[in-house]
Amino acid sequence: MNVAVKGLWNVVLSGYPKTGKTMLARRLVAEHKNFARVGVDELRQMLFNEFPPCRDEFLVYSLIAETRDMLLEKGYSVIIDSTAPDNVTRAFLLTTRVKNVNRLVVLFNVEREIIIERNIALFGDASSVFAWDERWETPKGGIPIFKFKSNSAEEFEAYYARLKELLESEMHPFKPEFLRPTLPFKKLQKTFRTFLKGKQK
Repeated sequence: MNVAVKGLWNVVLSGYPKTGKTMLARRLVAEHKNFARVGVDELRQMLFNEFPPCRDEFLVYSLIAETRDMLLEKGYSVIIDSTAPDNVTRAFLLTTRVKNVNRLVVLFNVEREIIIERNIALFGDASSVFAWDERWETPKGGIPIFKFKSNSAEEFEAYYARLKELLESEMHPFKPEFLRPTLPFKKLQKTFRTFLKGKQK
């Protein structure tokens, strides 16, 4: 059944590996013809066949931003399938040159023990979890957030239903007119580039 999404959305997923981000993104796209998924990890692998941080993270994220804006201009809502562990990355991915777009970070809230178990089951260890610990930040105020719990299949379904209800709603607190203005895209782009350079040192 198609989801009757209201308006244009720029949805940024933020969460540790194996918390359900890609499953959510693919399902939302499958259920609505006007939603498109952009995968950060897949683009990084396609370009460089490297895990994060790759040789040019700024290029990867710049291409993600350009792709997102092109899709929004064509009338597609976008869901960015990413880890987005820090506030600078979240702000960069949320900021678009396209006007009148609903912005939302879907923050995955899964118990740490479950995240570690899932990573060990798939990868044989939990090194990816520990690697992201170094960059993970609690979202700062002013960022529009939907907390998505996914500790079990049942919990995933319950929160997916809530998210669909939000996306279908005519009135919600994430409309552009209800949110504080963001930095100009060029300024935020410069800030993001500087931030990434600092992480590579």
